[in-house]
Amino acid sequence: MSTQPLKILVFSHRPEVRESIVTAVGRRPAADVGRVVFVEVGTVSDVLMEMDGGDIDLAILDGEAQPTGGIGLCRQLKDEIADCPPIVIAVRRKDDRWLATWSRAEAVLVHPLDPLTAAETVADVLRSQRLPVVRG
Repeated sequence: MSTQPLKILVFSHRPEVRESIVTAVGRRPAADVGRVVFVEVGTVSDVLMEMDGGDIDLAILDGEAQPTGGIGLCRQLKDEIADCPPIVIAVRRKDDRWLATWSRAEAVLVHPLDPLTAAETVADVLRSQRLPVVRG
């Protein structure tokens, strides 16, 4: 069996937001989680295609994405995908945390992203899902 990194989908219509998320989380959010690779997408259709593919281990969605935000998209994914991977929502205001909770996201990140908090949050969500680090 080979050890493959976990796949994290990062969605935002803005490349700079995707870059800030990838940079904050890092390629190894925690030693026990192992390495991750990022699949960056800028459209809802790309999110749906990647999530339907079944090999995404976690998704981070920009709550402010346009024209469809990550909060509503998260709710849609949770409703439509059996065994939906865990989802983390990135929001601009702490006051928007309740919307992320409504969306059934497993966790919330607030911009500006703190690298320690972002990496810890992603690692905690991955651990809570008991995802295997070794994939075949």
